[in-house]
Amino acid sequence: MKRLLLILPVVVLLYACPYEAPLALEPAPVEPVDSSLLGYWYGIIKDGSDYFGIEALEITRKTDSLYAITRYGKAVKGDMVLPDTAYFTGFTSRINDQLFMNLESSIVLVSTNTRKSKQPEVKTQTIFYISAFAVRHDTMTVKTITDNFSPLARKGFKNSEQLKKEVQTAIEQKKNIYDDIYTLSYRKIEKPQPLKPM
Repeated sequence: MKRLLLILPVVVLLYACPYEAPLALEPAPVEPVDSSLLGYWYGIIKDGSDYFGIEALEITRKTDSLYAITRYGKAVKGDMVLPDTAYFTGFTSRINDQLFMNLESSIVLVSTNTRKSKQPEVKTQTIFYISAFAVRHDTMTVKTITDNFSPLARKGFKNSEQLKKEVQTAIEQKKNIYDDIYTLSYRKIEKPQPLKPM
């Protein structure tokens, strides 16, 4: 029984993770950049929301329909807190009245071969994270879709249209498709300037 109690928190964390897919809600951007999203957004800390240490988002215009998004955070390694910065390209999609951000990133996959003479094979794969968001005054709420929002999510969607339809159906059926751990709020502030040395 004690062993089960020790494993339970790990299972809960592994069970709910953000959905990663090789495609977005749209095959290409369809909405123009919204200038009200541009700027520096500082994370509003609430109970449990700082679990992964996300602190801020910086959103800039990359093209007329693409955003460049830098996520500034921190990671804990042993007893040290280290900076953890990630870079994304994003574009918005709309399902009914709900806006979503399609965040494009890439991961590096390394496969080792059983033959000693072969070098490991390294591949870069594009992935997308999908988050619902809403902006009210100077506050942005972001809710990331969880990896178990649909039985089709594990098998993989054939195309963006199928993925979008599945998300729309889940929303219309009022299913909770969002990951509570990755539900965060940010407040828009002036970007902090680095301290000048004395």
